Amino acid sequence: MFDFIPVNDYSYYYYQFYLIVILFIFINSYLHNLNNKKSIGVLNLLGYISLFFTILYMGLRPINGVFIDMTMYAYMFERFQDNDPVIIYDDFGFYYFLEFCSKIMTVEFFFFICVLLYVVPLYFFSKRNFKKYWAYSFIMFCISFSFWAYGTNGIRNGIATSFFILGLAYRKNKYLSFGLMLFACTFHQTLLLPTIAYLLTNFYKSTKVYLLIWLIVIPISIILGNYFVKLIEISGFGSDKVGVYFTDEVNEEFVGSGFRWDFLIYSATAVIIGWFYIFKRNFNDVFYKHIFNTYLICNVFWILIIKVNFSNRFAYLSWFLMAIIFIYPLLKDKIFKFQNARIGLLVFLYFIFTYLMNVILIK
Repeated sequence: MFDFIPVNDYSYYYYQFYLIVILFIFINSYLHNLNNKKSIGVLNLLGYISLFFTILYMGLRPINGVFIDMTMYAYMFERFQDNDPVIIYDDFGFYYFLEFCSKIMTVEFFFFICVLLYVVPLYFFSKRNFKKYWAYSFIMFCISFSFWAYGTNGIRNGIATSFFILGLAYRKNKYLSFGLMLFACTFHQTLLLPTIAYLLTNFYKSTKVYLLIWLIVIPISIILGNYFVKLIEISGFGSDKVGVYFTDEVNEEFVGSGFRWDFLIYSATAVIIGWFYIFKRNFNDVFYKHIFNTYLICNVFWILIIKVNFSNRFAYLSWFLMAIIFIYPLLKDKIFKFQNARIGLLVFLYFIFTYLMNVILIK
């Protein structure tokens, strides 16, 4: 346990660590070419340091209300230990996992295992896709805007998205890939949206059409957004836990407050970068287009219900793919002259937004 760190400053030091890592990456990228052995050596060292730090620092955090949902899961864990089990209606994969762990380990070790399930799949995805450049991808995941929140608060959702990404890592084995995505849905049923979107975009592949739909739904949501929220509320979409997002009886930092232009602008950065790679730089990679189309569909769904409470949780069903959309082409093809420097700049700018939102603006 990192009990010596004030719990209210716990996330602050996480971002300070990554600020140092990103500065090293930025400097290294400007000193060496992408294939330089020294550059690759430094990158791998930073990658493994980041991997072990993230697992240990996040996995050994104290059980505290600062991490919100963590205390709820600790309470459920104790109920299972006391033979007073929680009634399971949905997300049964996670709750059966929680019940199993309660019989053989401490609650502290349970949360450590949760972090392993959250972080290690991202390492496997990065390693399988990018080989010696894996650290760029892995660190991009770790410095994403919502990464910390979904490892310490939205734990079920975070693990589910990581299993989805693990499914992408094994995409050449269709049965294993789809099985991992379905397993992700048992941890958090909202993963049905990206799973269905991924399957749909396997059959209909026109990125131009998906981009057009994304643009069209923005004015539709501005005009008819309340109607879509009400329609989903009446339809009884999802579980009671999902349904609470459509009520007013909640209190959170991201509670619905009208049309979220800030979230939309953030989402649009991935749309712009994907459009740039595919249409301006002619990056013709089947997998990349597949992921980009999946992102567009999931983001369209969120835009339509952008005014709901906890809007960030619906946005995360597309946001968790943003790191892939930003970095994948740069590690797969020659996009720019002095590409390593461009990668370093991209990673730096990507992190600066996260640092701004999670450190500077909350002070």
